[in-house]
Parts: sequence; C-alpha cells; structure tokens
Amino acid sequence: MIVAGIAVAAFAAFVLSSVYYALLSPVEQRALGERALDRGKPGPAKVAAELVRTAVVAAGFAWVADWAGLLSLPASLSLALVLWVAFPVVLLTGSIIWERVPWQTAAIHAGDWLLKLVLIAVALGLLH
Repeated sequence: MIVAGIAVAAFAAFVLSSVYYALLSPVEQRALGERALDRGKPGPAKVAAELVRTAVVAAGFAWVADWAGLLSLPASLSLALVLWVAFPVVLLTGSIIWERVPWQTAAIHAGDWLLKLVLIAVALGLLH
C-alpha cells in the first residue's frame, strides 16, 4: 500500500504545486517587477521531470517515515514539519544570503515545499 501512497502523494503534490504557483506567480511579479523570473508555461518534458522529482521526494519521505516508525498521522505531519525546516528552509535562506535570491521568491518556494510535504505526509499517513 505504501507504493500507492507514494503515487497518490506525488500526483496530488504536483497538482497542488501547479495551482499554488499559478496563483502566486502574479503576486511575485507585482512584488519584484522586472527582477521576477518569467518561468513561462512548462512543456511536457518539464512536467514529466517535475512529476519524477515529486515522486522522489514522496518516496524519500516514505522511506524515512517508515524507517522511523512515523508513517501514521499525526506523526507523519510532525516529520513533514521537521524535514521542511531542516532542508528547504535552510537551503532557501542560504539562497537569499549567498545568491541574492529575493526573499519573496524564496518565501513562495518555501510555501510550496511546506504544502508538498504536508500533503505527502497526509497521503502516506492515510494510505499506509
């Protein structure tokens, strides 16, 4: 059942992330003006790559959660929060400090990662 949870989590996180960016890209454009990246509409190769990337995150989350005995809710939600702070938040703050990424862009990416990890945690917690 964990494989089904990974597949459902990956697909649901991909869809949620797509909607999230569709809604927040105009906000980023308004906040940053010309400094905002124009990501354009992704082609099929980028869509496929993003689905694979999200599946890798879901599988990695499932492996860590299973190994640690944290696959059930609410334990998986706690794990999602810890992993979010330990990895995306740390990496994104580094991009602000060292690569001059605007904080607004980093905040949008951090929100996306939080949504993905929480959704993955819920899907795996319910379907394991």
